[in-house]
Amino acid sequence: MDTTQRDRTIGFLCLVVTALGWALNWPLMKLLLQQWPPLFARGLAGTCAAVILGTLALARGQSLAVPREAIPRLLFASFTNVFAWMGFGTIAMKFVTVGEGALLAYTMPIWAMLFAWPVLHSRPTLRDLAALVLGIAGVALLLGGGGFAFSVGKLTGIALALACAILFALGNVLNRKPLPMPPLAVVAWQVGIGCLVMLLLGVCFEQPNYAAITPLGLGCFAYMTLMPMGICYLTWFETLRRLPPTSASTGMLLVPVIGVISAAIILGEPLGLREIGAMALTLGGVTLALQRA
Repeated sequence: MDTTQRDRTIGFLCLVVTALGWALNWPLMKLLLQQWPPLFARGLAGTCAAVILGTLALARGQSLAVPREAIPRLLFASFTNVFAWMGFGTIAMKFVTVGEGALLAYTMPIWAMLFAWPVLHSRPTLRDLAALVLGIAGVALLLGGGGFAFSVGKLTGIALALACAILFALGNVLNRKPLPMPPLAVVAWQVGIGCLVMLLLGVCFEQPNYAAITPLGLGCFAYMTLMPMGICYLTWFETLRRLPPTSASTGMLLVPVIGVISAAIILGEPLGLREIGAMALTLGGVTLALQRA
């Protein structure tokens, strides 16, 4: 096997590990939220993960120093990529199913395509419009099972899931230039800043019952800390290093698919023709939107 083929094989394996790790976090997070409130649970896990990531960066000889000129961009990225994506997405899980939350969150590339028009002056093509139509159709099919008669809680969850996707997309469009720091250090700071704010808000306003956690909850918490916010970031960097960006991004569509399937197995959430059709439409639109990259 030549070097190029070996790199692609390793990159593919890292992609699979990343997708599985991030996907399983959705149903396990839902289980953890039965015992601890969302901002506290995600904030504590992320703060612990940031310490681990920072330690790994130092062990690799990478500097954690933040250039002064990069501070505003780092704070903005921490808000869009962590506080909004993780925080809003986690709160949404209190009100919607894993399937609904995951598919709404992974409409992000469609929103990024729309933001690129006014911000980057990149006019949408027919393919982009087809992506938008497919995405809207998929979301409508997913949410229309009850005739669009939503409770206040359901509407709150839908709004939060969409907000996390929209803000993450806006952050990607506005913050396209890489920060002048090693990737692992960037993630450690972003996760640390965003999750520390979540943790403080959770302690102040959610009044968590620290003793409510069970062994199952501790297992979910440990997984959330070590896998999706630790190991998966390392395998994701290896994926980006060894595979083309478009291939890596398209491969991430495995996350909502595996998340929905695992939620059906672990949580007993519905997985019928409507859910499968919604996934096919929504992810078809996302795939088209990713082709712009």
